[in-house]
Amino acid sequence: MSKNDMLDVELLEDDEGEEDTQEDKYLTFTIGKEDFGIEIRYVTEIIGIQNITEVPDMPSYIKGVINLRGKVIPVMDVRLRFESQERPYDDRTCIIVINIDERPVGLIVDRVLEVLDIQENDIESPPKMRKGDTNRFIQGMGKVGERVKILLNANKLLFDEDERVQP
Repeated sequence: MSKNDMLDVELLEDDEGEEDTQEDKYLTFTIGKEDFGIEIRYVTEIIGIQNITEVPDMPSYIKGVINLRGKVIPVMDVRLRFESQERPYDDRTCIIVINIDERPVGLIVDRVLEVLDIQENDIESPPKMRKGDTNRFIQGMGKVGERVKILLNANKLLFDEDERVQP
């Protein structure tokens, strides 16, 4: 695997060499101007953008599949999942490979930042915009210094269909 294919694997390793429970640890990344985080326990690796094979009759946010060391993995453009404007991929675009219930999926993000330790008492519930309505992909809002990281619910990001009532 080339250096361009594998990005900063050290982000996923424990710096202190102690047993790492991965509790309260989040891999942070950007989409547009916003910072997001996903629980590190779901992350298996971070790779550079790959050749993506399009698959017909998939939701628009599923860009297709990649061949990762002989395993075919679907990839989702997180921008499109959030119904944001698509942008061309560049040398900072990454695929975060996560695994939920033995199902690997690649998440295309603008840029990977770092692994942060965000304690439970620094996480607030997502804001409710209307009665009973919250962003279904948000697990919480992590306070990191003066910044806020939007912490995503990986399971809902991958598997939650839009259940909002259509007019």
